[in-house]
Amino acid sequence: MKETAKKDTLSKGIHQWPASERPRECLLRDGAESLSDAQLIAILLRVGRPDSSAIHVAMELLQQSGGLQGLANRGIDELCRVPGVGPAKAAQLKAALELGKRALSTPLSTGRRIGSSADLFQHYYPLLRDVRRELFKIILLDAKHAVIRDDTVSEGSLTLSIVHPREAFSLAIREAAAAVIFLHNHPSGDPQPSHEDRELTERLVAAGELLGIQVLDHLIIGDGRYVSFADQGWLH
Repeated sequence: MKETAKKDTLSKGIHQWPASERPRECLLRDGAESLSDAQLIAILLRVGRPDSSAIHVAMELLQQSGGLQGLANRGIDELCRVPGVGPAKAAQLKAALELGKRALSTPLSTGRRIGSSADLFQHYYPLLRDVRRELFKIILLDAKHAVIRDDTVSEGSLTLSIVHPREAFSLAIREAAAAVIFLHNHPSGDPQPSHEDRELTERLVAAGELLGIQVLDHLIIGDGRYVSFADQGWLH
């Protein structure tokens, strides 16, 4: 009987719930940390569909995605496959998830000096951990190794990112960078460099020497861990 009553409550619109049980009121009263993932998502969705409340739709989203991590990996079209979620709601969810990533990342502001590979990992891991394709990025540094800016050099598939030294250094030349750091993610979660990663790094270091632009590091980010070519002594 209790289970049936619970299902009946979930199927009702949230506006029909007792005020003490509505997610928004619970957040205002007890704080956001007191709410479940489904309740927080329901606040973003605002309304459900004719036969289900926003909470019920939120629970379906989480179940079909395999939790918050999976939800963050879903594209707009995939989110819209859940009944009750249209492009507007999907966009709100993606925006909220992206803000969460950015809030977790350590700011990499212009003029900041990079102290270690761990500093880079703390900044880029929240931004890259849910990306399902390889992103190859460059960080431009001045003569004092302070950040000028960063940029994406190339975007690849799940397993391959094609980078040419000419493309990698073109921005560095335009911005008159004295040094650079390269960084990319491994969607597989394993940050160990492949044979291709090692070969590419050697080519980039050699190209940098010809151009008078020092390559300080190449960082590969995986699932909660990373490998730094500089820390391993692999830069020649």
